[in-house]
Amino acid sequence: METVYYIVFVPMVYLAAAVFFFGIAVRLAGILRAPRNATSLQIYPEKKPRWLLALYDTFFFPTVRRHKPLLWVFLIVFHIGLLLLLIGHIELLGDFAIFQIIPHEVFIGKGLVGVAVIICLLYFLFRRFHGAVRELSVPEDYLLLILLLLTALFGSQMDWARTWYGYQELMPSDYREYLLSLIALHPKVPYTMMSTGHAFMMVLHVFCANLFLMVFPFSQLMHAIFALPMNKLRRG
Repeated sequence: METVYYIVFVPMVYLAAAVFFFGIAVRLAGILRAPRNATSLQIYPEKKPRWLLALYDTFFFPTVRRHKPLLWVFLIVFHIGLLLLLIGHIELLGDFAIFQIIPHEVFIGKGLVGVAVIICLLYFLFRRFHGAVRELSVPEDYLLLILLLLTALFGSQMDWARTWYGYQELMPSDYREYLLSLIALHPKVPYTMMSTGHAFMMVLHVFCANLFLMVFPFSQLMHAIFALPMNKLRRG
């Protein structure tokens, strides 16, 4: 079993990172090589400052707010939750003073951020089972949402065990040692991540995250990278 754990924790992580960056590079190269469109993509009257308006479109979803206010609420909560989880994962790499303007433990929110993200993902998933959204959905949509949901669920479950139930066998210091060793290209998996009773949750979290990273560059979620440039084109 430890061999399987090690494969997920080390070789699969490097493979997922390679596929992720290679896939993004391929997609970007394809866009840059595509013929230029002679027509403008601008659909709004000229206004300034255009970059601020493009940022507003990208991060505040004004069209969704006008037409689907409930979806807009879940989108805002989801993206704020993702940002806080990203900050939490960055904090596993070191003590960054900029993130401690408001003192907190890693992760932020004592497990509540994970709950919020999971609820949002469940909403996004189940809304695809009925109505017009169902007709427009393809298998890829369900796969991506399920991978994200499982990644968040297994990751949050480890945080809940520690913050809500006092489970102290797997701590942020273990995750930090592991992540820093991966970055240094001298991978080392702490004994606690291989042997504790809760270690299988960490394995499942990393496994699902690896799958998600490998699928991401070839999916519709690339809009996360292209949203701001496209909104800038729309704004002129």
